[in-house]
Amino acid sequence: MAGKILIVDDQFGIRILLNEVFQKEGYETYQAANGVQALDLFAKHSPDLVLLDMKIPGMDGVEILKKMKEMNEHVKVIVMTAYGELDMIHETKKLGALTHFAKPV
Repeated sequence: MAGKILIVDDQFGIRILLNEVFQKEGYETYQAANGVQALDLFAKHSPDLVLLDMKIPGMDGVEILKKMKEMNEHVKVIVMTAYGELDMIHETKKLGALTHFAKPV
């Protein structure tokens, strides 16, 4: 396997699309539809990379990233957003996100 990727997005279609792309490239993937699932999978599997949506019901991407950083300060995160949430993107950069990209992919 090339590595482990955690895909965090409340949209089923986005998760499936990214899952297919990365599995075809040899990555082991995990999917979470909300923050609680994301943190649970993160703790269990220690992914090499997290693809993190900003707008998730119950817990936004900034909150999730903060909690992940508490568990592993070296976590690599790429933020995904369908909106122009510049303040949230700026906050995730300060928290150590590698970069961001706009959805749809």
